[in-house]
Amino acid sequence: MSDIADDVRERSIARLRPVGGGTKRLIDVVLASIGIVTLLPLFSLCVLGILLTSRGSVLFRHRRVGFQGRHFDCLKFRTMAPDASERLSEYLGRNPQAAQEWAETCKLKYDPRVTSLGAVLRKTSLDELPQLFNVLKGEMSIVGPRPVTDEELEKYGIRVSAYLACKPGITGLWQISGRSKASYRERVRLDYIYAKNWSLLLDAKTMLLTLPVLLGSDDAY
Repeated sequence: MSDIADDVRERSIARLRPVGGGTKRLIDVVLASIGIVTLLPLFSLCVLGILLTSRGSVLFRHRRVGFQGRHFDCLKFRTMAPDASERLSEYLGRNPQAAQEWAETCKLKYDPRVTSLGAVLRKTSLDELPQLFNVLKGEMSIVGPRPVTDEELEKYGIRVSAYLACKPGITGLWQISGRSKASYRERVRLDYIYAKNWSLLLDAKTMLLTLPVLLGSDDAY
């Protein structure tokens, strides 16, 4: 993390009041608990599929920035091959257009690191099911900004306080507004809107709109 990023973060945390509170936390715990119990068979199928189709751990842990700049390990089902880093470096080295896409969005429409099963898990967002445990631990919320890395956070500029005022969410305005097709500038704008206009009703609407997006969209990759 750069000294500049630390300085910006420290000066920005207090600009927006923390989003939510005890009621939002209670709803998070209840929904996450119900989700884990209800989706246990689906969890089991995902684990079995990963074990049978590729070697390596079932879970992928990625360091992300959370509420007020606290770091945590964001959990996902592993969707990439064991040699993912080497595949990415080689692919970006021989594909300038993909390198530009990666630099602008930190995502790729065609990602050479992703396994066949991983592509399905990403398409359906099933790879994000383990984040329910992040919610139980208080590191994430059901609804909030998309969790970002330190490098990505620097792209928020003067709106960094909007992100830091929230717990990152499993779903959010970005999820129902284009997902992977949304530009980074648009994602930042949506996070700012969410932080400034948060309400339990906004969370409820976002959750209700998430399911049809997952079932009918080709924007996840």
